[in-house]
Amino acid sequence: MSDPLECDVLIVGGGPAGLSVASHLASGISSIVVHQDAEIGRPVRTSGGSFLCDMQALDIPPDLYQVIDRLDFYSDNEQASFPIENDKMVVLDITGLYRYLAGLSDTLDRRLLLGRKFVSTEEQANGLYLSKVRSRSLGVQTIRSKYIIDASGWHSAVWESLNLGARPKRTGVGIEYEFPRGNFAKNRAVLFVGSTVLTGYGWIFPTANDRLRLGVGVINPDTDLTPRQVMNSFVQGGHAARYGIEIPKEYDVNAGIIPSVPYDPKLVYGKVIRTGDAANFASPTVGEGIRMAIEQGRHLGRDLSAFIAGDKTALQRYETRAAKAYARDYKYGYMMNRRIADYTPQRWDQAVRRLARLSEREVTQMLRSNFSARLILRTIYLSLKAKLLG
Repeated sequence: MSDPLECDVLIVGGGPAGLSVASHLASGISSIVVHQDAEIGRPVRTSGGSFLCDMQALDIPPDLYQVIDRLDFYSDNEQASFPIENDKMVVLDITGLYRYLAGLSDTLDRRLLLGRKFVSTEEQANGLYLSKVRSRSLGVQTIRSKYIIDASGWHSAVWESLNLGARPKRTGVGIEYEFPRGNFAKNRAVLFVGSTVLTGYGWIFPTANDRLRLGVGVINPDTDLTPRQVMNSFVQGGHAARYGIEIPKEYDVNAGIIPSVPYDPKLVYGKVIRTGDAANFASPTVGEGIRMAIEQGRHLGRDLSAFIAGDKTALQRYETRAAKAYARDYKYGYMMNRRIADYTPQRWDQAVRRLARLSEREVTQMLRSNFSARLILRTIYLSLKAKLLG
């Protein structure tokens, strides 16, 4: 076996979290990013829904997203429509975004290893980590690093390899068909629930490059159905026509998995740190997490740099900041996630009727998993009112 590759920071995962860590490490800190796919951003593994204000705050170029200012919710027998004037949503060009994020570290001491599967890591007696990765062409390679970042997504590959924990047993699993947008309005998004997507939800998202993403997601193991089975039933049942779309014979297929478990505030294990989906940075209500992955990945890059420079409280700041941002809201979001996973089509009809009474701000807060006291009380009030009125 050849001599190990050497770096200060090994980053396992080339998604938005891992790439953001690499781009915000200080000059002079070397990093290696190990990515299982042969290309950055391909295949697509996420629907790309997010929010305009977050993309602007993160300086994401506007040509990488489609702005959404109309959102329609559907259940079997109900519909709620919202013009979004303030907290507008966006649908991201995933491949373009990931490549943009990768380019931000091109001038740093960063090396991308593509088409590599992370195999294992071990802490050595000298405090360094010796990790193994495998590729089809090169076989097994070893990498020696001082720090290791688990940005491997729901696999939690590093965390599991070091016996620090296990990958989540409850996950959101989704599949998308992507095809030309046709006559579907480029500023409109659709979310649908009910009998066609029990234990989950479906979506229709237009992209910045005139494509349309039709997707369905389910929660495992809450259901035995696979997303492909749900999608096949949706297509064969002719449900697409209700939303004004026609599915062509040729389309691209995207698929992905996200964690759907309670928030865990423990992110730092000495010189091993979790981020992105490996840290459950995905909102529990609708499973969108790119904005959190980028933001917290950048924080981690800066905080780890400060730690290496001698600030021994820096990594604790990263952990504390994330908990402050997510722990409370994720608690309520996860409670909602577990509850609605058991909804019948009739209960979804009731939920969409209640949803129609919410303001634009309350709807976007719910999608963000921002559960203010006012939103919680209003939701409880509408639920009780619906029960009392039958």
